[in-house]
Amino acid sequence: MSIEELRKKINLVDANLIDLLAQRRELSKNVIKDKNVNNNPIRDEKREEELLNRLVDLGKEKGVDQHFITKVFYEIIEDSIRLQQSHVLNPSKESDKNKRLTIAIQGIEGAYSYLASQKYFAYSNRELEFVSKKLFSEVVESVEKGESDYAVLPIENTTSGGINEVYDLLLHTTLSIVGEETFQVKHCLVATEDVSIHKIKKIYAHYQAAAQCSDFLAKIPNARIEYFADTAMSVQKISEEKNPEFAAIASEEAAKLFNVNIIRKGISNQEENHTRFLIVSRNRIKVDNRLPAKTSLVMATSHSPGSLVKALSVFDAYKINLTKLESRPIIGNPWEEMFYVDFEGNTEDENVQNMLDDLGPYLRFFKVLGSYPSQVVKKTKLNPDRISDEKDASGEKASVLKDIQAPIIKKTAKSKSYKLASREYKEEDTIVKVRDVEIGGNSFVVIGGPCSVESESQIYACAKEVKENGAQILRGGCFKPRTSPYSFQGLEWDGLNYLEAAGKEYDLPVITEALAPEQVQAIAKQSDIIQIGARNMQNFSLLKEAGKVHVPILLKRGMMSSIDELLNAAEYILAQGNRQVILMERGIRTFETATRNTLDLSAIPVLRELTHLPIMVDPSHAIGERDKIPPMALASKIVGAHGIMVEFHPEPEKALSDGPQALRFTQFAKLMQDLKKLQV
Repeated sequence: MSIEELRKKINLVDANLIDLLAQRRELSKNVIKDKNVNNNPIRDEKREEELLNRLVDLGKEKGVDQHFITKVFYEIIEDSIRLQQSHVLNPSKESDKNKRLTIAIQGIEGAYSYLASQKYFAYSNRELEFVSKKLFSEVVESVEKGESDYAVLPIENTTSGGINEVYDLLLHTTLSIVGEETFQVKHCLVATEDVSIHKIKKIYAHYQAAAQCSDFLAKIPNARIEYFADTAMSVQKISEEKNPEFAAIASEEAAKLFNVNIIRKGISNQEENHTRFLIVSRNRIKVDNRLPAKTSLVMATSHSPGSLVKALSVFDAYKINLTKLESRPIIGNPWEEMFYVDFEGNTEDENVQNMLDDLGPYLRFFKVLGSYPSQVVKKTKLNPDRISDEKDASGEKASVLKDIQAPIIKKTAKSKSYKLASREYKEEDTIVKVRDVEIGGNSFVVIGGPCSVESESQIYACAKEVKENGAQILRGGCFKPRTSPYSFQGLEWDGLNYLEAAGKEYDLPVITEALAPEQVQAIAKQSDIIQIGARNMQNFSLLKEAGKVHVPILLKRGMMSSIDELLNAAEYILAQGNRQVILMERGIRTFETATRNTLDLSAIPVLRELTHLPIMVDPSHAIGERDKIPPMALASKIVGAHGIMVEFHPEPEKALSDGPQALRFTQFAKLMQDLKKLQV
């Protein structure tokens, strides 16, 4: 038989294999439909084990070795599992068949993000349309604005590590992680002509690709590396320039796409070079409990000895496996870290929900980035060890809380509409740290400054008074909520710039008020604390947005709000993940009109019993008359407040807002002396 005839037979066998694989996939689709009806598990590992053992035995009879059989069928089984998982997550609808999925990626066709997207969405059976962007921030923005359905972002590489820019974007975006994909990166050196590597003078490369191929690049000392936005775009660049002495680092697929030569394959430092990508969307998904799931979150612990150990021990107590722990610096807080965590588990699972509840008391910021199906399909072993229920020496099933290293909060039977703010949730006082200032516990902190930032010279003069008299934080209103639309509304962003600069000049943390949800993220970049005023205490959209930033929030009690309503308002912030909330009593409206409001100092001991959050007092807005403010400030310290916020002004008679309640500089200085003398 000639080689041509043999090749024809091989082609026929290959075609039959494709037909059989297609038939098998259709059968897998029918299997998952039946499993859904009966709510059966996605995987039947006993069935998989029996299948592999039977196929290995059959292979031996046919002269096919075990390694080859298992290698082929591991791929087939993984395809079947992912096909069934995709059906569970996205049940096919007739109306969806002709709809396109729009995918935002950094780079162009042929980039690794493009290739990973094709791999991940292959099971959707939908036409894909790609939106190419130059920056990761533009990729995220495309989905946030509704231009794209999904964004695909590289998060880490086995050679070069985490991609910091993407981590930082995940912290601030409103998008959720809905999936992951791992793609094997096979870097090649490509050029327009087949030339010797020693003749190459310039190499275009993405900075991550260059880092992953640093050993190879060191062998071409005469070549200058020029960083490019994307691997495929670097190939496009040399294709357009047509200079045989210019090369690029990219994938084989990109080289084929632009019809250039592959000079050297496999140039990565490590042969097994994989990049993990995250798939993010506007909508959070609920993962079927039958699917193996992962959860990603970002958290910040208190900046104190053992705080991270205590937080991590909660994962151990609930037998939840961490698959990743990576730190990133907190901008504006030198030497403090955010921690990005991946763990095996589903937020729909009760055990995970309880773990997250018990983790909260050890954190000052907390954000679940998403729960999503795990991309890794564990291979079924031919002879697996049987795993029995975990039991202790007495034969009883071990408790999930046994041998715990960190205390787990005991849940009480008493029900409150606010949970995270309650003493039942966290017994010890929360300490809110702002730079080197601690608010809460046994400290007494003074926040001082003008009602409004009126000019650069005014806020600098006030900052100097704060510093010289021993107060710790500078206040100043930049966006002013006024009863009359004709009253001074503040200098807005110019005022915030002055406030920030004055704080830096005198090494003081600063606080200002946010009036609208869209202001919160921007103000958080310049202000160390964000104030939510009495008029906005129940502005729930604003409260939720404040809960998404990692700077402390000072929440004022509403003028006609109960203590219970104040704590529920704080709960809105806490529930979004920001655990750095400071409560403030600022006076309530009663039938009494002798003062601007009635300062409810009885609220301080009541709140200290009900909540672990720090409580401060604003006597300026409560009383409204400067001569009566100092005694109420002293009384605030006596009843157990963690601090006060008072207003003062260089020339109160000329103040553009709330002049009658602003202390003179001399009055503020005397108040600070009296507070220091007062021993509680």
